[in-house]
Amino acid sequence: MRLRHLICLFALIFLADAAAAEPVLVPGPPRVNASSSLVMDFYSGHLIAAENIDQKTHPASLTKIMTIYVVASELAQNNISMDDMVTVSEKAWKMTGSRMFIEVNKQVSVRDLIMGVIVQSGNDASVALAEHVSGDETVFAELMNRHAERLGLANTHFVNSSGFPDERHYTTARDIALLVAALIRDFPDIYHLHSLKEFTYNGIRQQNRNRLLWIDGTVDGVKTGHTEAAGYCLAASAKRDDMRLITIVMGANGEAARTEATQAMLNYGFRFYETRKIFSAYEIVTTAKVWKGTTGSIDLGLKEDLYVTVPRGHFDNLNVLFDLPQRIIAPVAEGQKQGSLKLMLSDREILQESLYAMNAIEQAGLMNRLRDDIRLMFE
Repeated sequence: MRLRHLICLFALIFLADAAAAEPVLVPGPPRVNASSSLVMDFYSGHLIAAENIDQKTHPASLTKIMTIYVVASELAQNNISMDDMVTVSEKAWKMTGSRMFIEVNKQVSVRDLIMGVIVQSGNDASVALAEHVSGDETVFAELMNRHAERLGLANTHFVNSSGFPDERHYTTARDIALLVAALIRDFPDIYHLHSLKEFTYNGIRQQNRNRLLWIDGTVDGVKTGHTEAAGYCLAASAKRDDMRLITIVMGANGEAARTEATQAMLNYGFRFYETRKIFSAYEIVTTAKVWKGTTGSIDLGLKEDLYVTVPRGHFDNLNVLFDLPQRIIAPVAEGQKQGSLKLMLSDREILQESLYAMNAIEQAGLMNRLRDDIRLMFE
């Protein structure tokens, strides 16, 4: 098994030197008529294109991505269930804007409310779910902010579950992309519901506002949004072969504009870039010498799968370099950081990840430690 890893590593390091490296020629991304936008690879997190992605803006109904994330988390912890019946409050019933058309004092299942949020973008359904989870929408918003902090959404703050305009309610394109990635990763079954084109409740059939579901068969989510303050927004994701992209468009000037911009960015990302897994989590990436230990070497690897996104056709030009400690002296704990791995493309560093000890190394006996002390004097 170790020989196979060494052969793969040898190929990654030297294949670029064996053939003349072609220049990386990629056209610039399409121009997007929006206040902020991005294209991000789901697996690697690489930003293929980005424009004003840390600019704070009103999220409109993109807020509901977090509402669904929180509800999915509560379902996973068995705090609520899909079959729970929720009594609709007057506040939920009175919500204006996009609605599921639930009725005050009537009972609706959590399952139907989730569909009402995802497909119909129901503000009423969002409030009903928030009240069911937390008893009060304000408390639910605090729960949304706790999840935002945990997920690293550094420029996001929520005050409601629906996305109704409020100066204290804001986010960024980058944060929405990270949230979408978390929803896909953490709750794939719930995310799958975002691909549904329509939902009927109480005899009223409504279609998903994400027009890309009809235009591009590889698109399977995520959410549209619109208010006067936010403009027209669209968070989308598509998977073609083994590559998944996430796109965010904030502040476009119309429904057609946000759809066309998203389609153009998806086509650009899939056409000119590719993503591949380099190493798996806890795979032995390399070994290093250990002094004063019960064994003379230690296996090093990564704690998470490592993916890389590069211009299409240039994967074979990747070069793997290791930056290891000059001396590793036992004892070494399993999981202890020991240097880093760098990925180079055409002499440019594109990625750096920490390496960790895959196994513990005990300290050797006194005589063996003294022997290594003498050897280290001449190193």
